[in-house]
Amino acid sequence: MSKEMMKPTSKDLEFSTFYVGTTLCGINILKIEEINKHFNITTVPQSSDYIKGILNLRGRIITIIDLGKKLGLDSVEKNKDTRNIIVNSNDEHIGLVVNGISDVVVVREDDIEAVPSNINGVKGKNFKGVLKTEKQLIGILDIDEILKE
Repeated sequence: MSKEMMKPTSKDLEFSTFYVGTTLCGINILKIEEINKHFNITTVPQSSDYIKGILNLRGRIITIIDLGKKLGLDSVEKNKDTRNIIVNSNDEHIGLVVNGISDVVVVREDDIEAVPSNINGVKGKNFKGVLKTEKQLIGILDIDEILKE
């Protein structure tokens, strides 16, 4: 049975995976509130270039970040696959715009390896570790590190 198809146990971790450009990334599903394709975004004047704006999501104001720009890659262009991943970081709701959603991967904590200096041009400090599957390398994002600036 492959790692991706295992049923989770209490010692397993589940990561939602997605693409930022060609880089496959993952976030622990416990950090994710929802994934949607709402893009009725209001721009915020004089904000950082990686902030796309804000979104009113069922009465909550969500700051929307272009994860590509935030990671030093190309901006995420809106198309049919583009999604917002709403995460909770330090009691704030943030929307991360990504190129597309992939699978949920279930792995043992022991399967997470040390972070290289970069993954596809993204600095290693943005990751908690990497997962090697049969097909690809998944960078596990450190959301709190990415969003602390």
